Amino acid sequence: MKQLLVFVLATVLLATSCQSKKETSTASPLEVYADSLFKASIDSAQIAGGAILVFQKGNMLLKKTYGYASLELSTPMPENAIFDIGSVTKQFTAAAILKLVEDKKLSLDDDFTKYLDFDTKGRKITIAQLLDHTSGLAQAPNGKDEFTQMTFDEFPHKLTVQLAEPKEFLHEPGEALIYNNVAFVFLGLIIEKVSGQTYEDYLKETFFDPLEMHSTPFGSNTKVVKNKVNGYNYDPNGLQQMNYLNYYIPYSAGSLSSSTEDLLIWTKALHSGKVLSEPMYLSMITPGKLNDGTPVRYAKGLANFSDYGHKEISHGGAIAGFSSFVQYFPEDDLYIITLINTIGPKKTGRFFGYEITWKLLDKKEYKQAPLDFDTNATQGTYTGQTRGGRESDGKQSIEIKSIESGITRQVKGEEKIDTLKFYIGNNTWMEENDKITIENGEYRVDKIYNYYILKKEK
Repeated sequence: MKQLLVFVLATVLLATSCQSKKETSTASPLEVYADSLFKASIDSAQIAGGAILVFQKGNMLLKKTYGYASLELSTPMPENAIFDIGSVTKQFTAAAILKLVEDKKLSLDDDFTKYLDFDTKGRKITIAQLLDHTSGLAQAPNGKDEFTQMTFDEFPHKLTVQLAEPKEFLHEPGEALIYNNVAFVFLGLIIEKVSGQTYEDYLKETFFDPLEMHSTPFGSNTKVVKNKVNGYNYDPNGLQQMNYLNYYIPYSAGSLSSSTEDLLIWTKALHSGKVLSEPMYLSMITPGKLNDGTPVRYAKGLANFSDYGHKEISHGGAIAGFSSFVQYFPEDDLYIITLINTIGPKKTGRFFGYEITWKLLDKKEYKQAPLDFDTNATQGTYTGQTRGGRESDGKQSIEIKSIESGITRQVKGEEKIDTLKFYIGNNTWMEENDKITIENGEYRVDKIYNYYILKKEK
């Protein structure tokens, strides 16, 4: 009897072992790769956890969560986890504005002061220029004092108007593209004014309820939201809890939360004509031009560009404790949605999103060209407005020097010296997807979300 029991137990153990091996072997190479990426970042305490979804040609290639929703309680990440999505919110705001245009309640060519009291000091700024970051509006909050003031204000999104109004413009409307959260806060206020509803209610009634997106709430510090995960910030000494955030500061520029499932529903619906009419959809995804005719690669709440040979329509988000990235490759019928509950050292959401992207798609490198002009003419110091320049007013100075193999670049105030290596012709270099053009006394850099123009000092 004892021998029989041992035999039965051994048989069960063997069957269990074989089943375990069989289950392990069914994981796709993509899942194995994603597992290794997340495990490495979680084990090294660079992130608390995350969720990723990959959908292509009607098939769910990967849908998985990793790590912890709460480090304090050692709570594993739930299957339908809800994360703050930061600036991924902007595409919902843009779609809401375009829906109001579709309903003939406003026009993209309208001066935004038709709907919002603001002294532009004689400038006309259109709704379209708010949407594509070319308005030139000053940033707010700017600095610790303003952020503290807004944190404890009951209506900080309305205070944004008062803080931005007296400041100098970053640039004249349409002359550059500088990523602008203030513009998208203004758009949220305009949505409320025109619709007669709160921003939150308008999105829910117009988009979320019809699409059955039940996991995309406006951020809150008081509401109990099922499956909402905690956010963390990376620190070399260990992950830290996210700082307190008044969600009405980022408001319509970055205060929504969502899940990978809801974001897939949204992205598929948006790009299949179920959210906007075709003219409004095309307006949303088609980048425009600066005043001088220069084409840009940011449209309205979405970037649209050629990413190493693949058309990509996408947007990332970063907010206290969270990082997100939503990508759509129309020619490859591919959707990748990455949500991380940590702000980390790798532009976290983008890191995982692009690691998975280039596991699935062939990366077609840019073609390098021989230098075809005298680089000595480019030497000098170039200064201009950027989003995060070293100077107190956001301006940045870059020194360009000619060397035998090309040119070097050094940001004023930094020791690091870079060599621009990948020349593609027409006075233009590539740094990954950034385009840098130096000619006619200008240093132009197209970073997709920003297009800066620095002028050569005489």
